Amino acid sequence: MSLKNFEFKAVIAVLAVFGVLFAIGAEPPEQPKYQKYFDNFKQNNKIDELVLNVLKSRDIPPSETCPDDVFLRRACLDLTGTIPTSQEARNFLGDKDPKKRAKLIDRLLSKNEFAVYWSMKWGDLLRIKAEFPSNLWPNAAQAYARMVKDRIQNNTPYDKFVRELLTTSGSNFRDPAVNFYRAFQERSPQLLAENAVQNFMGLRLAESGLTENQILGMAAFFTKVGYKGTEEWKEEIIFFNPAGKPLTDKEGKPVLPTPLNGKAFEIPADTDPRLVFADWLTSPKNPWFARNIVNRVWYWLMGRGIVHEPDDMRAENAPWSSELLKYLENELIAQNFDLKHIYRLILNSNTYQLSAKSNEGNDEDEDGFSHYRVRRLEAEVIIDAICQITGTGESYQSAIPEPFTFLPNNQRAIDIADGSITSPVLEMFGKPPRNTSFESERNSVPSVTQVQHLLNSSSIERKIVNGRLIQQLISQRKNDVNLVDELYLRILSRFPTEEEKKLALAYLTDTKRRANESATDIAWALINTSEFILKH
Repeated sequence: MSLKNFEFKAVIAVLAVFGVLFAIGAEPPEQPKYQKYFDNFKQNNKIDELVLNVLKSRDIPPSETCPDDVFLRRACLDLTGTIPTSQEARNFLGDKDPKKRAKLIDRLLSKNEFAVYWSMKWGDLLRIKAEFPSNLWPNAAQAYARMVKDRIQNNTPYDKFVRELLTTSGSNFRDPAVNFYRAFQERSPQLLAENAVQNFMGLRLAESGLTENQILGMAAFFTKVGYKGTEEWKEEIIFFNPAGKPLTDKEGKPVLPTPLNGKAFEIPADTDPRLVFADWLTSPKNPWFARNIVNRVWYWLMGRGIVHEPDDMRAENAPWSSELLKYLENELIAQNFDLKHIYRLILNSNTYQLSAKSNEGNDEDEDGFSHYRVRRLEAEVIIDAICQITGTGESYQSAIPEPFTFLPNNQRAIDIADGSITSPVLEMFGKPPRNTSFESERNSVPSVTQVQHLLNSSSIERKIVNGRLIQQLISQRKNDVNLVDELYLRILSRFPTEEEKKLALAYLTDTKRRANESATDIAWALINTSEFILKH
């Protein structure tokens, strides 16, 4: 008998034995407990493959994919800080195109609101604020914010955007990128280095475990940043100052500009060290630069960084998945630092599109990405959404009279360039003061005060009862069913369930109330739901 025939008969014999065992009641091998969840998890792109690998290794099952109405609202809020209109909701929910989610993402990325909302986020990091403690002054703050918004709108490659911030010289009014060097009370080389490293490398120098000489080596890149005033009020010139005083170590020896984990640079006296630093920082070989920004984008969209906190990229602070972080980093570099490419990858992934509802096995998954992370809307987004729903405006002003600034009543909160301009409501809901570059400065934790304001505030009542759009909706309704549908679409971006519709119609037809009062009551109730106040 040949070896081949022997092997074949041996396999048949083994199978026959297993067949007998099964026939007499032996149990087949058990599948993993959560296998059905893993099997049902769609893999839209490489992100999903990498996430699924981690979830399987930790035996944490993923949630289901979220429905269309949830995805619409989530994507609009995460990309534009704006809830969809009722017509946008109708169009999307009625669209049968299987690619409609990807098409929606592309539309949102091209909208002006995308640039507005993300310039707000960058304004927080860059401390764009006219008054104390940044003291950029109004003209400079406005010019700086316009410049950031323009770069986002034009999809300027991220490395070029950062290089512009680091290397520009000139007037704070006419060359707005120089304001990167002005947003501090103390303008020491150490503080400039600390801010650049935190924003663009995700490292907190004071907490990084670096030696004093390592920190001084990074600060040495910024010893020749010069400042001088002009005859124009509040104008300041930032320039390369060859006569800048070098830093010295404890022994009094000059410290050469030295990148982290690198060799000291011998920079010619007539060369601006900021240029050398920018070359080193934005290089594809830099182990922090691309990794930091893809982690921040993940944090902004997912509510938690792959490395968390996103501005604490120490080696000791391990990523949730090194493979996922490396993949996104490589993608950004391969696409020439096109950040919109990273947004598309993340938003098109099934990982981003998972339901916020947990299942039997992932309810306690606080550190990972087995389900979408519920979080409260940002202060500016909440106020803008209420104004959009009701057709009203809000008052914003600076707290310091230099100058005492009032904004037009139709100003959107996400488009307020100057962090000094605010309102009591924005501060109540956690708008950051822009005193630091820490992500944690923005407070999105719900509070009793916020709940009481939405429930009992006379200003919210006036918006709902007297708001142009709510009253127009009531007066022009075709019938009560149409009115209820429109209120749900406008406020929650979805149609009501049958039970919700039944309750709302019963409330509208109650003869003890006038129709207008009943309709405004329903609107007020919907605005006070957790579904409205949260990203989910």
